[in-house]
Amino acid sequence: MKVLVTGGAGFIGSAVVRLAVSRGHEVVNLDALTYAACEANLASVAGSPLYAFEHADIRDRAALDRVFAAHAPDAVMHLAAESHVDRSIDGPADFIETNITGTFNLLEAARAHWAGQGKPAGFRFHHVSTDEVYGSLPPDPAVKFTEETPYDPRSPYSASKASSDHLVRAWGETYGLPVVLTNCSNNYGPYHFPEKLIPVVILNALAGKDLPIYGDGSNVRDWLYVEDHADALLTVLERGRAGRSYNIGGENEMSNLDLVRTLCAILDEARPKEAGSYADQITFVTDRPGHDARYAIDPTRLREELGWRPSVTVGEGLRRTVEWYLDNEPWWRALLDRKGVGQRLGKA
Repeated sequence: MKVLVTGGAGFIGSAVVRLAVSRGHEVVNLDALTYAACEANLASVAGSPLYAFEHADIRDRAALDRVFAAHAPDAVMHLAAESHVDRSIDGPADFIETNITGTFNLLEAARAHWAGQGKPAGFRFHHVSTDEVYGSLPPDPAVKFTEETPYDPRSPYSASKASSDHLVRAWGETYGLPVVLTNCSNNYGPYHFPEKLIPVVILNALAGKDLPIYGDGSNVRDWLYVEDHADALLTVLERGRAGRSYNIGGENEMSNLDLVRTLCAILDEARPKEAGSYADQITFVTDRPGHDARYAIDPTRLREELGWRPSVTVGEGLRRTVEWYLDNEPWWRALLDRKGVGQRLGKA
């Protein structure tokens, strides 16, 4: 199968590209190489005859048409997006232009390609989205997001992703484009861009800086190891039913405060300080506006229909992640000077 992956130089996209190539798929990586992209994420596949790169922006319809004509993919995996909630609070325009207008352009380019190929039934447009479109959950552990949960986005980021989800469903219903959608919980793991919580904590801890926790740290997330997510995404692409959506979760709920404390304990073992614990650096800061209290995924549909479930527990995944950052300082140090990295954003 030849797969066009948008955003393949990003955190999740690069994990998908690496795994797809390792499984023998031809992959065309279309990426605009904006601030969060990193071509070094793809060093292990860059020389493969199965891999091709196209420097293009999903906001550029002509460029998309050119890429489809040149490569004639059998499927699209759409991961290109502005994704940092704090940045969406400070500058929502980029999120509207990329996540909504860009998705529209990609849908139209894919539809034209699909129609030109005779509308093959095996073609797939796989839209990769987030559980944040569902809003916030109460603390009751029995209540989780399902595929039928009504949308209730609370940030410019989640609103833009909800909009793109609706566009994809509409193109499936109106034009018959064979689409599948996935909504995932919070990802983490190797190559995570150093503006998100887990890499911020690791790198601030090593630098002797404060470890900022929004509010009182009680916000709960369901943590999904990125390589598990990539496996789930390929499973849905290969075996998911057209017109269907699937929630992908790590089945690993943890409060932000417990998460940070766990990271500190791992660092205390892996690289001990001269005195005290990294947990001594924890600092509570003003909460993010509209900060959702809890996310949790019910992955029953994915498990029962496609037989997939996560393989990495949050404890094991966090340890792997810390070890990766300790072993790959040249990778993350090169990113620290990029705009906004290391700064508190999203205070509105």
